[in-house]
Amino acid sequence: METILRYVIIAAVGALASILANQSIAVFNDGLRPVLPEYLEKRMDRKALAATSFAIGFGLVIGYGLPTSIAASIILIHCILLTTDIIGTWCPDTKKGMIVSGVIGAVYGVALLFGLQVIIDLFNLLPVNFLGSLGQVSAGITLAFAIFPAVTVALAFGIASGVSPEKGIITAVVTLLVRQIVETYGKIALDAEHTISLNKDGMALLAGMIIMLVFAAMDKEGNDQNSNEMLTQIFADKVARIRKYMPVLALMGGLIAAGTSMSIMAGDPISLGLLAEGDRVNAGLTALARAIGFIPLVATTAITTGVYAPAGMTFVFVIGLLIPNPFIALIAGAACICVEILLLNVIAKGLDKFPGIKRCGDNIRTAMSYVIDI
Repeated sequence: METILRYVIIAAVGALASILANQSIAVFNDGLRPVLPEYLEKRMDRKALAATSFAIGFGLVIGYGLPTSIAASIILIHCILLTTDIIGTWCPDTKKGMIVSGVIGAVYGVALLFGLQVIIDLFNLLPVNFLGSLGQVSAGITLAFAIFPAVTVALAFGIASGVSPEKGIITAVVTLLVRQIVETYGKIALDAEHTISLNKDGMALLAGMIIMLVFAAMDKEGNDQNSNEMLTQIFADKVARIRKYMPVLALMGGLIAAGTSMSIMAGDPISLGLLAEGDRVNAGLTALARAIGFIPLVATTAITTGVYAPAGMTFVFVIGLLIPNPFIALIAGAACICVEILLLNVIAKGLDKFPGIKRCGDNIRTAMSYVIDI
């Protein structure tokens, strides 16, 4: 029964995500989201949109998503949602195209889950199963991922922005110190039989995110108190468009939370690795740190384009990791997406009051790319 449910969830995620991309309601690729208004406003044709989606998504699926997924035997969400972006945009923007995209997305989801299991079974047939050793391919990403908040601060407030690099250095030093402290003192004995073990990379990432947000909140350069109301008025129709599709977006978020709850998928390499080890608490904390950092990026692109992300601000992964029951996770994930969408105007005003946070959000994706490239 559990196996059937796993395939039903992955098929539903693949189908719905493809349909959302096909109808330009939500896409996962942060670089594709700002392009969609060009298509919606008839400044770009469907072929150009499809080519753009493929160009900026396919490499990440092959070079980043699949190796990480195979090594951990859990699907990194990029494998699913970057591909469904491609499927959705390559199918025609018609009723028939929408149905076709949903069918292809569902088949792809099932094939991905089945294929991953086939690969694992083949490794088990080898004289020496080196799948565990293959996991070391992504170990470097897991280790380096914790430093991306420091890179973000350096890009937003450092030499690249014409300012001194002290803030980036401070963030990096604090991140590394926290990692070392947790490495040494991260095991807390509750009693003779129970011990809490904190994950050093997850805690380092969380510390880096906190320092990044502190520096961002302190930066008020370019703040215009009179533009708060103007911001929400200018993009009111964009926010209204997202709210129009809130029920289907909520279902999408609920399905992702349920899939994460069943250890089918995860949102980032660190939490994926921890989930593979059965450490759901530390995986949830890591996912939380990442989600906090992605609020400015997802919110800004959503408000200015009228296109949301199928995983929202990625808090649905936190819910899935911390709630082991997929049905409860589905309800909680759907509720989470609804809250995110209803708070978009509030977030817009908050980002306007703290331009440093928005500046960090603009640099997060670049910083993550730099870290992964290295």
